[in-house]
Amino acid sequence: MSRLLQHHVSAPSKEREREIAALGPWFHNLHLPDGAQTAPGHALGDFPSFKWREIARALPEDLTGWRALDIGCNAGFYTFELARRGARVTGIDVEPLFLAQAQWAAREYGLEHVVELRRLAVYELVREHEAYDLVLFMGVFYHLRYPLLALDIVAELVKRLMVFQTLTMPGDEVFEGAGADREIWDRDAFATPGWPKMAFIERELAGDPTNWWAPNHAGVEAMLRSSGMRIIARPGHEIYLCEPDPEATSWPRGRGAAELAAATGRAVPSDGMRG
Repeated sequence: MSRLLQHHVSAPSKEREREIAALGPWFHNLHLPDGAQTAPGHALGDFPSFKWREIARALPEDLTGWRALDIGCNAGFYTFELARRGARVTGIDVEPLFLAQAQWAAREYGLEHVVELRRLAVYELVREHEAYDLVLFMGVFYHLRYPLLALDIVAELVKRLMVFQTLTMPGDEVFEGAGADREIWDRDAFATPGWPKMAFIERELAGDPTNWWAPNHAGVEAMLRSSGMRIIARPGHEIYLCEPDPEATSWPRGRGAAELAAATGRAVPSDGMRG
């Protein structure tokens, strides 16, 4: 049933509401085929539908033949949207509650045959051996204690496109000279608006002790470039559409290969590059 028709479906029964509530609490407000919603009173509104509308315009309508990865899939909203466009999607999360919700919802939508859900931390993706055509890395980066390590791991798995989203500091300034070499004592520019940087959150933000980081816009751009990605669009606030940059000598592909191998516990190639 299309979403346009969902508005004409009668309100869910009390029994149906209890079924949904028993799987809660829900962070994703899923619009189910019978017209029921999982979090109709969400504090952020119809989340993440409004976020998806920004992203959807930047992605191919037909993803038939694509393999997609949804990192931090939660209850699977984005996973299901990609599957509806024809992709075979792997959704990963570390929270059993979210994965249970997503498994249930996949059956509700009839998408369980094209969706795989796994309990996996982003760092564990270092053991993946196949790349994905499309990777969604949204709402996760700033929750990670070791964010750049995760970005390096994820960037290696991107075959065509990555949608990256993170909590950020205010402002869109970019200091154009940030990439130039300078003397060790020449640090005044670090305090210049637009210098790539991240704010560190020592205890918690909005009651969440896993909100560790808030990079500025320039910092997001710089980190993506350093991991071998090229930004091709900004579909919405704090959202970056990227593709692998084959001409970039990123840190993990070059001098940083041995360091990344040591950090992730995989063998160090004899030539210092990843094998």
